[in-house]
Amino acid sequence: MKSVRKQLISVGVSLWILGVGSPLSAQQNPMYTQYMYNPTVINPAYAASKESMCFFGLYRNQWIGIDGAPKTANIGFTTPLNNPKLGLGVNFVNDHIGALDENSLAIDLAYTLDLNAQYKLAVGLKGTMNLWSMSYSKLNIYDQTGPFAYEDVKNKFSPNIGAGAYFFSDVAYLGLSVPKIFKVDYYDDIKRITMRQKPLFYMMGGYVFDLGSDWLLKPSFLSKIGSGKPSLDVTANVQFQEKFTIGTAYRWNAGISALFGVQIDTNWFIGYSYDFDTTKLNRYNAGSHEIFMRFDWMGSLGSKSKSRFF
Repeated sequence: MKSVRKQLISVGVSLWILGVGSPLSAQQNPMYTQYMYNPTVINPAYAASKESMCFFGLYRNQWIGIDGAPKTANIGFTTPLNNPKLGLGVNFVNDHIGALDENSLAIDLAYTLDLNAQYKLAVGLKGTMNLWSMSYSKLNIYDQTGPFAYEDVKNKFSPNIGAGAYFFSDVAYLGLSVPKIFKVDYYDDIKRITMRQKPLFYMMGGYVFDLGSDWLLKPSFLSKIGSGKPSLDVTANVQFQEKFTIGTAYRWNAGISALFGVQIDTNWFIGYSYDFDTTKLNRYNAGSHEIFMRFDWMGSLGSKSKSRFF
């Protein structure tokens, strides 16, 4: 009985996420608990905020135990250009949710303005190329004559653009962005719209407090506003001796998280987070796992700030 109930929940979650049966607003935008380590995914202006070339990768497995639950992989890099005020970012994201599989390649170009000796403002543009496929057969819906009688769709192309601003210093940041300005319609083989992704507006910020004795505290937040319910992540990380990081996060009305990170050496950082769902779905899943890796290639491009760990 529990297995049958879990299967029904899995199908129900897939239908809810995808909006099958009516042109609902899409729920498939990737979710990140360790958003503070690679903001370029949602804010292109961050690409001009670092003085060194940076490579990164992330994998997120959400709602373990529920078929069709989101799985997200992200790799990319940011680098300053010949003009040190210009930055370039490249992100590849594979997002798999229920019947939807989406691959996106985003290119960011950002420029930094010096406001004073401490604070800078970066502005950036994002160009995104998406390829998406919809495999309705994976939903295990057996009635192929009813409202869910859709045919699979393969490799549909949808471009988009985004923009962002990033105000920062060595100890603080505040960002505003819209990573996808145009709405995206996902449809079946006869052009019936089954899901619609509308623009989302992001605000994020954080600050580094020096607690003394090799301890740093960094509270941060990420807010997302769109056509559906707004979301808010509030995070508090503590770093010791510029090496070990531990923290906790609360996702408003959705979950709590534990975060861990290790600065292995000057170049390598590895982070991990575990999310515990506080909604009714927590009876049917074993939480969410997310792992993040970053390599900062210092070389002659720049040096690492001791106080900044975002």
